[in-house]
Amino acid sequence: MATESYVLKVTEVIEETADARSVVFEVPSELQATFAYTPGQFLTVAVPSDRTGLAARCYSLSSSPHSGRHQITVKRTADGYASNWICDNLKAGDTLRVLPPSGIFTPKDIDADLLLFGGGSGITPVISIARTALEKGTGKVVLFYANRDENSVIFAAELAELGTEYADRFTVVHWLESVQGLPSQAQLSNFATYFDGYTSFVCGPAPFMKAVTTALKDLGIPRERRHQEKFVSLGGNPFGDVEEVLAAQQTLAEADDADEPGDAPEPAFAGPVAIEVELDGQQYTFDDWQGDKVLLEFLEEKGVDAPFSCREGNCSACACVVLEGDLSMKHNEVLDADDLGDGIRLTCQALPLSEKLRISYNG
Repeated sequence: MATESYVLKVTEVIEETADARSVVFEVPSELQATFAYTPGQFLTVAVPSDRTGLAARCYSLSSSPHSGRHQITVKRTADGYASNWICDNLKAGDTLRVLPPSGIFTPKDIDADLLLFGGGSGITPVISIARTALEKGTGKVVLFYANRDENSVIFAAELAELGTEYADRFTVVHWLESVQGLPSQAQLSNFATYFDGYTSFVCGPAPFMKAVTTALKDLGIPRERRHQEKFVSLGGNPFGDVEEVLAAQQTLAEADDADEPGDAPEPAFAGPVAIEVELDGQQYTFDDWQGDKVLLEFLEEKGVDAPFSCREGNCSACACVVLEGDLSMKHNEVLDADDLGDGIRLTCQALPLSEKLRISYNG
């Protein structure tokens, strides 16, 4: 099933560092409501490819919602086709097909004290959260930002400006591998110890996120105050007809290296299944899920506006927490053992394993 997507014009491509570009989209007035977002969410874009027609990729919004700006930031990776294509080819005046904002890596209380961890390009959703919390919230914001070296620091000038403007509320700690080595779990734990009671958000390379989340768990930070962003390159196409997508875009295609990994589905409980769902402060109750379709599709049929993006198990946009019962997943590229142990499941891949379920999208 394809998701409704839209062609947006690129108004600006900004060189943030030698390896990172910010892309600013023009969102027409009639689509402002469709593209409304919360800090920490991401866009899924269609990058042209002469092998598969297009490569779908998720990139976090680095702008803040109240700015009226829709800006993603992309850092090239050594073997990443899409990131290199964007950094080398995309220019103002081009157009790309884009899915509306999605993702649950976002604060529920913008006035809360926030402890943010960003590693490399993981700063992208984190700076959106920081900007919004500082400019629209009242709490304190602490950012631990790890990079390879000084030249790799994305948004260095803007972070310095925020630090000056909000000196009483904003603290930035820069950690450079070239100077201090990689941050250890013990060092991260010692740092986090000083911010007990803060709500944490972490985004960055997998080893960095693992070290941070383990440190926070060891400190006894409860699950509701630990948030981790995850998504990987999408192997399929959530945009629908490839020829239609390419006809609407004014950009040139190059080779793509996307894969389409797949897992065998696990056995599911034969319905009917009773399920309670908590989403955006509302409660939904159903007793007729037959288990013949994944949970996301069942909720959509019931008229529930459940979050999603890729429908492939490659991003965390549709993630929920299982509070009672259990769900299997047909495919999972993004949740690790700790996530699964915490009861997190991807509803776009979820099938029932019990006759009664209770889930929450609110963490």
